[in-house]
Amino acid sequence: MFMRLLFLFLVLFAATSFTTSAQTLTSPNGKLKLTFSLDAVGGPQYDLQYAGRPLLLPGKLGFTVKSGTEQLEHGFSNPRYAYTTEDSHWQPVWGEERLIRNHYNELLVSLDNNSRKVNIRFRLFDDGLGFRYEFPKQDNLYCFVIGEELTEFNLASDAKTFWIPGDYDTNEYPYMTSKVSAIDTLMKRATVEITAQHPIGSPSVQTPLMLKTDNGLYVNIHEAALVDYPAMQLNVHASKHAFSAHLVPDALGGKGDITTPATSPWRTVIVAEDARNILASRIILNLNEPSKIEDTSWIKPTKYIGVWWEMFVGRGSWNYTNDYHVKLEATDYAKVQPNTTHAARTEHVKHYIDFAAKHGFDQVLVEGWNIGWENWINPMREYVFDFVTPYPDFDVKELQRYAHDKGVRLMMHHETGAAATNYEHHIDTAFRFMKQYGYNAVKTGYVGWIKPKGEHHDSQWMVNHYIRVAKKAAQYGIMVNSHEAVRPTGLSRTYPNWLAQESSRGTEFEAMGGLAPEHSTILPFTRLMGGPMDYTPGILRTIFSYYDTNNQGQARTTLTKQLAYYVTMYSPLQMAADLPENYEHFADAFQFIKDVAVDWDTTHYLEAEPGDYLTIARKTKGKEEWFVGGITDEHSRTATVDFSFLPKGRKYIATVYEDAKDADWKTNPMAYRIRTKKVGHKEIWKQKLAPGGGFAIHITPDL
Repeated sequence: MFMRLLFLFLVLFAATSFTTSAQTLTSPNGKLKLTFSLDAVGGPQYDLQYAGRPLLLPGKLGFTVKSGTEQLEHGFSNPRYAYTTEDSHWQPVWGEERLIRNHYNELLVSLDNNSRKVNIRFRLFDDGLGFRYEFPKQDNLYCFVIGEELTEFNLASDAKTFWIPGDYDTNEYPYMTSKVSAIDTLMKRATVEITAQHPIGSPSVQTPLMLKTDNGLYVNIHEAALVDYPAMQLNVHASKHAFSAHLVPDALGGKGDITTPATSPWRTVIVAEDARNILASRIILNLNEPSKIEDTSWIKPTKYIGVWWEMFVGRGSWNYTNDYHVKLEATDYAKVQPNTTHAARTEHVKHYIDFAAKHGFDQVLVEGWNIGWENWINPMREYVFDFVTPYPDFDVKELQRYAHDKGVRLMMHHETGAAATNYEHHIDTAFRFMKQYGYNAVKTGYVGWIKPKGEHHDSQWMVNHYIRVAKKAAQYGIMVNSHEAVRPTGLSRTYPNWLAQESSRGTEFEAMGGLAPEHSTILPFTRLMGGPMDYTPGILRTIFSYYDTNNQGQARTTLTKQLAYYVTMYSPLQMAADLPENYEHFADAFQFIKDVAVDWDTTHYLEAEPGDYLTIARKTKGKEEWFVGGITDEHSRTATVDFSFLPKGRKYIATVYEDAKDADWKTNPMAYRIRTKKVGHKEIWKQKLAPGGGFAIHITPDL
C-alpha cells in the first residue's frame, strides 16, 4: 500500500511541475527508450532508442492548421508530464489468442501554446511505441481544420522496406521491396499509373509499412483506432531515410475537421529483433477501445463458400442481362433477354447450399443477386442499387426456406459502387430485408469513385462511414466483411461484428494476371497487422485453361500453399473460394479446408522472414487440436517445424499435406501428397516446400 501511495504522489508531482528539459520513458523490459523534448522554437519532438542504439532520430510532432490563425507546431513552453503504467489482460470475442496482455508504461505530455492546448500521450510496450494527439475542450481551439500532421519517423539508417505507393482510393497494389533511399526512383516507374488514376502529389507510401534495418531490427509503422480522422500515408524523404505523415484530404482539401475534445488515431512503431515478434505483437489491438457491443453471443467466426470465383474464371456473370439500357425496375428486367451465364440463379444457388450442408460450411455468399449490375460502375448513375430488389431468377423466399432446412445461412452482398450516400440512405431498409430473410452477415463493396463527390476511400468522411455501417449492422445483429474499405487499424476489438476486410490484393488477382509468390509472405507483416483479411483462399484448380483453353492464366502457388493460407493468413472469416466441382475432384486435399478452424486459443510463430517464408502453428479454440501452415516465395526451401508447442507426455497424429517432389508453381502446381505420422512435443521436422509452395498439417490426439 505504501509503494502504491508513493507512486501516486510521484505521478501528481510530475503532473504539476513545469520544465523544458527532455523527458524519457522506458518500456517495461527496459529495451526501448523514448525521449520527448522541445526544440529551440518550442516545437515538440521525440526520438526512440532500442537496446541503447538509435532507432528513430529526433522527429517533429504537431500540426499546421488550415482554418484560422491557430498553429500547433511550435511556440510551446513549460510542458507538464504525467507517468502511469498498465499491466492487465483481456479476452477478445474471437482472435488469434484467447487472452491478450496489455502491458505498457505511459507518458502524458500537456502542452500550451498561447492558451491553445494539445496533449501527446505516449505508450511504450516491450514490443513498440504508440502515441496520439489529444485536443482538450477549450475556448481558443474549438473547431479547426488540419492543414497537415507533422509527425516524422526519422530512421537512424537506411532500411529494407516493403511498400506500396500512396493512394487515397485503393490498397490493391503489388508490393515493392527496396531500400528507403531507392523508393523515389522506383516510384517514378509507377508514376503514370498512380497519378493518372489517383493523384497524390509527392512520393508517398501506405501503411502498414514494414522495414528491416541494416543492423537487423524489424520495424513496422502503422496506426491504431482510426476514428473520425483521415487515414495516414507517409511522405518519403529518401535521402534522409525518413517519413512524415500525409493525411488523406477531404473534398475541400482539408486533412481533418476537428471539434474539441478530440483525439487522433495512435501512431504505432512496432520493433523486434526477430521477425516472428512483429507478427506476435498485439499493440494495435491494445490501443483500441474495448467492445462497444455488450452482447456478443451472436458474433460467430465463419467459414463460407460462394457464388463468386466462377465469375472470375468465365463460368458466370454478375449481371442478369447484357441489355445495358434496361431501366432499374424489376418489371423491366422481366422484359429483357437474360444471360445464360447469370450465376445467381435459384437452382444454381441451391447447388451451393447443398454442397455447404454436405461439407459443414456455415454460409453461402451470393453475388449478382440484385438488380443494377448492368449499370453499377457507371459514374453518372449514383442511385443504382436499392439492396432489396432481386433479379427475376433469384427467389429470395424460396432460398431462405431451402437454406434453413439444410442448416445453412446465405450471406448477403451489398456492392455500393462507391455511392456511400446512397448506401446510407438505404441501409436500414436493406438490413431489415436481411433479417426478414435470415441473413446475419454482409459483404460490402466500394468499387469506384466515392460519392459524396470529392471524397476518397480513406478520407475522414469515409472512415466514419465504415464505422457507421459497422455500428448500424450491430443494431440488427449483422456481421460485416468490407471490401475496398480503408485498411484496418484494430477496430475489430471495438466492433467485433466487423469480422474482416479486403483492403489489399487478394485471391481475385490470381485470375487477373496473378500474384507474385512472395506476396502472401509479405501481407502478414503489412496489411494484416491492422486486422483480419478476407483473402478468399482455397483455389485448388490453379491452372485456368481448365475453364477455357484460351485462358493461359494460373494462380502462382502450389495447391498445398493454398491450404496453408488458412493458417498463415489469419481471419475469423474464411472462404473456400474454389468451385464445388474442383473440391470434389481434390476431395482428399479439400479435407484440410473442411477441418481447419477459424478461431484460436493460442498462436505460435515458428519461422518468419518478410518476403521469404512463414510458418505458423495454431491451437483450435476449446479443442485439443492444432493446425500448422508454412509458405515460401518463389524459391524452394526447407522449413523447420518445432513441435514444442504440443503438450508434453503424449503422442499425436499429424496429417501432412505437402508439395510433391516434382511440384512447382510454374510447371506442376497441383502435385501434392498426403501422409500421416505420429508426432510429439520433443520432435523437430524438416519440411520441404516447392517453389511457390507450402504445406499444411492437422494435428489430433493419438487415441
